[in-house]
This record gives sequence, structure tokens and C-alpha cells, in this order.
Amino acid sequence: MKNSASHLPPAKARLQGIWPLVWPIMLSNLSVPLLGAVDTAILGHLDAPHYLGAVAIGASLLSLLYWSFGFLRMGTTSLVSRAVGRDDQDEAALLWLRSATLALLLALALLVLKPWLVQLGMYFMRPDPDVALLAASYSEIRLLSAPASLLNYTLIGWFIGQQDTKRPLLLVLTANVINLLLDLLLIIGLNMNSDGAAWASLIAEYCALAVGLYLLAGRIDRASLAARWRKCLSAWQDYVPLLQVNQHLFVRTACLLGVFTFFTAQGARMSTEVVAANAILLQFVLLTSHALDGFAHAAEALCGKAVGARDRAEFVRVVQGTTALALLTAFMISLVLWLGQGYWLTLFTALPLVLAQANSQFGWVIALPLLTIWAYQLDGIFLGSGATGAMQNIMLVCTAGVFFPLWWLAQPMGNSGLWLAFAGFNLARSVVMGLVFWRQQRRLRG
Repeated sequence: MKNSASHLPPAKARLQGIWPLVWPIMLSNLSVPLLGAVDTAILGHLDAPHYLGAVAIGASLLSLLYWSFGFLRMGTTSLVSRAVGRDDQDEAALLWLRSATLALLLALALLVLKPWLVQLGMYFMRPDPDVALLAASYSEIRLLSAPASLLNYTLIGWFIGQQDTKRPLLLVLTANVINLLLDLLLIIGLNMNSDGAAWASLIAEYCALAVGLYLLAGRIDRASLAARWRKCLSAWQDYVPLLQVNQHLFVRTACLLGVFTFFTAQGARMSTEVVAANAILLQFVLLTSHALDGFAHAAEALCGKAVGARDRAEFVRVVQGTTALALLTAFMISLVLWLGQGYWLTLFTALPLVLAQANSQFGWVIALPLLTIWAYQLDGIFLGSGATGAMQNIMLVCTAGVFFPLWWLAQPMGNSGLWLAFAGFNLARSVVMGLVFWRQQRRLRG
């Protein structure tokens, strides 16, 4: 990687070009947990916590399944951004076609295995019987959206890799506005409760896919699309780089979602009130992570382009600029959460037992932005530079060596011990990734 400048750029130059890329990603990212927060608030104000618990469990299972294939988004961004850095748009187009082909094959497998996957999920989580029936029904419906969900990952990943963050914003906002309107119609208007939330999400995913394909058509030469797809289907050896990246990201994402799913399952085994309270608190965690991921996604695209162009000075500028903005945002989020604790929770539920449980654990939610910012940011930097093997290994170490031992030792603390393990896991990710990145950069400078 060449060094195009012998000195660090000034602070203002360091931030140049980053914010225009960040804000559309941040808005699109925030719209996802905001919609989940609306779902949670609507269900949390029904007459019993069972519907909220069912959606928390069903959504956790769906997150484990779908985000296990989140490599379709991350791997596409990583490879496409480097192709853009090499000014190879033909390869960038082929990369989307390969990712889309892989997404369709994986979606077909999910649809075939749907009944067994739901049964296995309910067996693992073991919620109360009345919650289990609702959660299973929710999951069965949501799994029908697998083709749309996985193809949407590839579309968003491709656009971000092209440093085009406004089209993903339009795609995601379309899905979430439709989902919100259908929530109001199906949950409140037609009293479909948790099933209504599932149908709303399913319909919204397919609407988003239609919008995404329309937007893609304006960026790819449609006349040669069929020929390129035939080339993708006949040249399976070209899938090797995509599969190698995706293998690392699959393991990394599976570990992360395994932690989230285990977290939800343990709460479900404690009580319906605990799982409902944790579902509310996780909405704040997701809001935080999606906001901070805006900077991580920008780092992916910009670092990937710098690596593809072999421009070390630009790589350093992007790392410093995106991290400074992300750290400032994390401080602001923690401050807002601390100042408004009593207000935020009452937006989600009026059930006294659920509210009391959520209040008792809210301190963890306040601390998490400052504990996790480094992990989110370094995820983006590692993805852009192609260090997906390191991401996989670090996640394995932090899951097996930190989260589960901490959970085991803290079991007498109940739900507080569960949150302690979750916070420790995220802090460990930040520390270990920071050490690995520091060593890599020191080796390059040497």
C-alpha cells in the first residue's frame, strides 16, 4: 500500500467526505431498530406481555437465521469497494450477481427447512407454553420473507461498496414506512397481535426488494445482465473469493447472533416479565449499534477503496476521521440515555412488573455505547481492508472465552448477571480488536 503523503492531514481534512457518506447510512440503519421499537411499543401496550414476549423470541430466532447470512451484505461491500478502488466496475457488477445467486440458494434452503428450524428454535428457547405458540406462528410467517431479506442484503452491500448510501436509505425507509403502516392496520386495526407484526414485516421486505431492484437497474447495464448471469452460473471458480470472505463472516456473525439468541433464551427461562423487559432494553442497544454502524459502514467503503487503490495515507485519514465522529456520537448517545431514562422506558410499556425490571438494568444500556464503539468501528475497518479471518477468530475467542464463562459465573445474579456477561463480551471485542489492529499497523509502519 503506497504512502501518498508523509504527514497526517489536518483535522478538518481528516473528516472531509466522510459525513456525506455517513448520514444516509445512519438514517437507514436507525430506521430498522426504530421500527422494531415501534413494534415493541405497540405490543407492549396490549393487555398482556405474552405478545411482546412472542415477538421478542420469534424476532430473535429470525435474527439468528437471517443475520447468520449477514455476510451477504458485508462480504459484498468488502469486495465491491476494493473493485471500485481498482476502477473495475465490470467485476463489481459480477460480484452482485454472484452474491444474489448465493442468496437465492440459501433462501431456498431456509424455506425447505422452515418447519424444523422453528421447532428447533422453540426447543432451544423453551418459553412459557402460551408464548411458545405465538412465537412459533410469528416465526413461520416471517420465514416466508427469506428470498427478499437475503437479496436485500446483497443490494444494500453493493450500493455501500459503490459509496452510494442514498439508495440503501431509500430502500430501507420504504420497507420501514410500509411496515409501520401495516403494523397499525394489522395489530391495532384488525387485532392480529403478534401475527400482524409478522405479516407486516413480510410484506415490507418484498416491497423493499422491488424498490432495490429498480434502483439497481439504473446502475448496471441491463442489456448485458443475462449474459453476465450465465457467466456467473458457469464459472463457479469465481465464487472462491466471495465464499472465503463469507465463510469468515458467517462464523463471526453466527457467534454474535448466538450470543443475542442465548441472551433472549435465558431471559425467557427466568420469566415472561424478564424476557419482555430485556426485549425493550435490547431496542435501545439496537438503536445504538445501528447509529454507530453508520460510521463503520462508511469505514468499510472508504477503507476498501483505499486498500484497492493502495493508498495508505487515505486509509489512515478514513480510520481517524470515522473513529473520531463515532466516538463523539457514542458519548452523546450515552448522555441522552442517562438524562431521559424514566421517560424512554414509559414509551415502551405501562406494565408495572416489566417497567420495574427494565429500570433495574438500564445502567447497562447507558454504558454499552462507550464499551462497544471500538468493536463496531474496527469491524468496518477490518471489513474494508479484507481482514475477515481476524474478525472471525476474535469473535470466537470473545464468545467462548468471555461471554459464556462470565454468564456461568454470574448466574446467581439472575438477569443482572446476564447483562454483565453481555457487557463484558462487548468490551472484550473492543479491546482485542484494538490490540490486533494496533499490531497490524505497527507491523506495516515497520
